[in-house]
Amino acid sequence: QVQLVESGGGSVQAGGSLRLSCAASGYTFSNYYMAWFRQAPGKEREGVAASITRDGRTYYADTVKGRFTISQDNAKNTLYLQMNSLKPEDTAMYYCAATPRPRWVLRANDYNYWGQGTQVTVSS
Repeated sequence: QVQLVESGGGSVQAGGSLRLSCAASGYTFSNYYMAWFRQAPGKEREGVAASITRDGRTYYADTVKGRFTISQDNAKNTLYLQMNSLKPEDTAMYYCAATPRPRWVLRANDYNYWGQGTQVTVSS
C-alpha cells in the first residue's frame, strides 16, 4: 500500500532553514503528483508546494514563493522541501501528500494519500 513518511522537522529561529524529506513507497513514484501541505492550530490545511514528479514542474503558494523549494529524487522515491528564510508564521505541522491526478495541485481534498506529518516551529 502507499506509504509516505516525513522527516526533517524541528525548531529554528526566524531566518533559519530546514529541509523536509518524504520517503514514498507502495506505488510508482513518477506516476503521482506530490505536494507539501501545512496546518497550523486552528487553521485549515493549506497547500505549500506541489510537484509533477513525471516532468518536474512545480507550483508554490504565494506565501512561500522565493523561500521554499520543492524537489524530488526519483531514484530514491523521495520528495524534499527546502525551507529558507523561515518566519514564525511558517510554524505548522507539515504533511507530504500524493495523488494520481489532482484537479487542483494545491488543494488538500484532491490528495488521496498522506503522511503522518512533521512539526516545524519557527521562533522570533
